[in-house]
Amino acid sequence: MENRPLFKSGHTACAGCAQAIAARIVIETAGPNTIIANNTGCLEVFSTRYPETAWNVPWIHSLFENAASVASGIEAALAYMGKKEGINVIVQAGDGGTADIGLQALSGMWERGHDILSICYDNEAYENTGIQRSGLTPYGTNTTTSPAGIKSIGNPRPKKLIPEIALAHGIPYVATASVAFIPDLQRKIKKAISIKGPKYIQISVPCPLGWRHEPSETLLAAKLAVETGLYPLIEYENGSLVSCRKIAPKPVDEYLKMQGRYKHILNNLEEIKKIQGIADDNIKRYNLLEVKTS
Repeated sequence: MENRPLFKSGHTACAGCAQAIAARIVIETAGPNTIIANNTGCLEVFSTRYPETAWNVPWIHSLFENAASVASGIEAALAYMGKKEGINVIVQAGDGGTADIGLQALSGMWERGHDILSICYDNEAYENTGIQRSGLTPYGTNTTTSPAGIKSIGNPRPKKLIPEIALAHGIPYVATASVAFIPDLQRKIKKAISIKGPKYIQISVPCPLGWRHEPSETLLAAKLAVETGLYPLIEYENGSLVSCRKIAPKPVDEYLKMQGRYKHILNNLEEIKKIQGIADDNIKRYNLLEVKTS
């Protein structure tokens, strides 16, 4: 029993689902002494369809908007009973449940200082309910609520800067990660659970259904998001940037052309230039440029 997987196979995730990969990495890294509060979303649907579950740790399903409140109650109860030491409390949500519907409860949890790790599985849309736009949907993306057309280039808004919102709460640890860089993700999970207080990690998890790429290219999509500068891998401790993954930037069109959600702009040089500008700004902002030494 000691070697049993904490996230079992046999769930109903789509082929190529990066969220399933990331969820397994998170819980296997955090370990068996973990309690999870999980909001409604893809992960909840494919891993806990009654009467079955993929989880071998205590796992509680909450509503879309209040997973952080449920996690806060778990952590407070453990502390009251003197049982918090050695137990990790994790709250999990998708990008919609983090950046939009669940943000108020998450903000309250951070502000109160609960010793909880917040995980955002960022697949950049409400994939489970019909591929609607979320606050973390990138600029120019074609979704069912930001459809491309004669008068629309798709989503007109940039990704919401949730890591910076987390930093504004003064929490001790904030990071971004990617399913394409597993050792980095594992290291950040380990570091986060070693730190007392609220922690936040946002993980890039491509969705073949919503992004419209081949299921076999999930990790390639995740890798290119990082290597173009569109998804910086950064890490903050006590408000200071302590690490970032350096890159030799690839052009964004290499990333865009493999996804059907960007098909409508592939011949629009002006829009590609705007997305390249977003990547360039990230590279400058976080000092991502790899410096070659002779």
